[in-house]
Amino acid sequence: MTFVRPRRLRSSHAIRELIAEVDLSEKDLIYPVFLLSEKDGKVPVQSMPGQNRVGLNILMKELGELVSLGLKGICLFPVVPDAQKSSDGVYSYNSDNFYLQAIAKIKEKYPELLVMTDVALDPYSTDGHDGIVDKKTGEILNDETLEVLVKMSLAQAQAGADIIGPSDMMDSRVGSIRKALENEGHKNTLIMSYTAKYASSFYGPFRDALDSAPKFGDKKTYQMDFRNSGEAIKEAMLDINEGADILMVKPAIAYLDIIAKLKARARLPISAYQVSGEYSMIKAAGMKGWLDSDGVFIESLTAIKRAGASVILSYYTAEFLKKLNS
Repeated sequence: MTFVRPRRLRSSHAIRELIAEVDLSEKDLIYPVFLLSEKDGKVPVQSMPGQNRVGLNILMKELGELVSLGLKGICLFPVVPDAQKSSDGVYSYNSDNFYLQAIAKIKEKYPELLVMTDVALDPYSTDGHDGIVDKKTGEILNDETLEVLVKMSLAQAQAGADIIGPSDMMDSRVGSIRKALENEGHKNTLIMSYTAKYASSFYGPFRDALDSAPKFGDKKTYQMDFRNSGEAIKEAMLDINEGADILMVKPAIAYLDIIAKLKARARLPISAYQVSGEYSMIKAAGMKGWLDSDGVFIESLTAIKRAGASVILSYYTAEFLKKLNS
């Protein structure tokens, strides 16, 4: 006869709270935001219920509330007007760029709020790809793209960004960006590298939000094959050697094994991005009454943290903060 009863440790809320191994809190989350060039603009993202594209004035008001509720960081994504797009993405580092101006104003008003940026060509590109396209062959040109990514990163750091987020998946981009940041005096600017960014079908709503879907082909020559995990380790070791400060896995829920493997192998903090498709599936099912969406969000975000992520980017962040403080 055994006297071992695991249920004793589940017998009350107080006991469950006492021994919980992982707890989700506001300090774990970064809030992704879609930034419009029109300062007073606000446009719902139809494929992401509850999410909007917002101009700087609207965002500033929202940040006032969210910072008071404990928001620690945001990740800004620019909704670039078609008139500013080009094949070489030159607007990305133009001093008149509304995105760069917004970074500076946000940091001026909320200096303690971490501002993470996005480094890739797709929001600025007429081709919708993360790199420069060879018009004759359709190839995404790696080394030519690096030159633009470096200029973009330096412009963002100069504007006041705390964390640079290269999401492009070009080879050697972390090393190129880190060298440039060091040379230009931005030695304390962090790089949160999109280390294991998979070619995923979960990105659809995000591309709707930014109008950044590729105009031809797909992104499988630079984003990773979702059937593979060994590549993630290889990319992580390269990014560590090139000077990354935090390694990201994207998407998150379907890639918990990758998060866990990087956590075990890398001696850097691991982040994960609960992407637009993951958000929209849960949100839409909740709106249909098919599940408790708040419960599923908490469960899924806790699972991401349990797998090893120290930082989570999630569109649920604002709702979580409001419910946490209600």
